[in-house]
Amino acid sequence: MTTLWVDADACPGAIRDIVLKAAQRRHVNTVFVAHQPLRVPRTRFVRAVVVAAGFDAADDHIATEVATGDLVVTADIPLAARVVAAGATAINPRGTEYTAESVHSHLAKRNLLTELREQGVVRGGPAPLGPREIQAFANSLDRHLTRLASAN
Repeated sequence: MTTLWVDADACPGAIRDIVLKAAQRRHVNTVFVAHQPLRVPRTRFVRAVVVAAGFDAADDHIATEVATGDLVVTADIPLAARVVAAGATAINPRGTEYTAESVHSHLAKRNLLTELREQGVVRGGPAPLGPREIQAFANSLDRHLTRLASAN
């Protein structure tokens, strides 16, 4: 059975709410993973896993537990690359899908921007999520869950 994993340490509240509603509506096993306790309803389809504090502990847990056919919600591109390599699918909170074809270019862009920020050439990060990005995520999640349901 497909599992929906959420890298919950930095997951925006609006995205968390969409995932929770989808999990209940579609009866999808959903696991929120974070390094601190989360306030998510514990239901038949939703649970939270708290991992030890530490750099990338939540990412490591997800990468270790994810299975082929699972879906992971994460803004962390290195985690997305690990997820895709494991045969799962990853989408970010803006609805962008990371695939075997695209994840390496996303990773290269992320690394370049990190380097430019460290040099002071570029400042800041992505713009805050707005209604358009939240809707794009909801649409992407729905497409993926529909595809996964038809494959099962």
